[in-house]
Amino acid sequence: MNLKLVAVISLFAAVPMMAFAQKDEPANKAPKPTVADAQKLVQTISADKAKLKAYCDIGKLQEEMEKAEQKNDTKTLEALGTKADTLAQQIGPEYTKVMDGLEEVDPDSAEGKQYTTVFTSLAKQCK
Repeated sequence: MNLKLVAVISLFAAVPMMAFAQKDEPANKAPKPTVADAQKLVQTISADKAKLKAYCDIGKLQEEMEKAEQKNDTKTLEALGTKADTLAQQIGPEYTKVMDGLEEVDPDSAEGKQYTTVFTSLAKQCK
């Protein structure tokens, strides 16, 4: 399987991990984004080199977060989550809104696969 595709798919797994690592988050759930919202976000990130770099760096952090979770290393997981949050803020509030809303989507569903397809084009830009 393509490594970049795995990174996109892990996006769905990492969103809950980042939420776990965050403290004092509001109890409200973000609304599920539309595919159009995701496409607009991908276009926004693709058009800005700094946002694209931050997005790609988040992908790298997600891999580290998965390893930390497997080792039950909550301290490292929290530290990585903080770094990911900082990068997410650099991308902008629309990124956070879409990512938070993706918690409502089953990545194995037809809808989840649509989101994966949308983000695959962005993941291909990460080197």
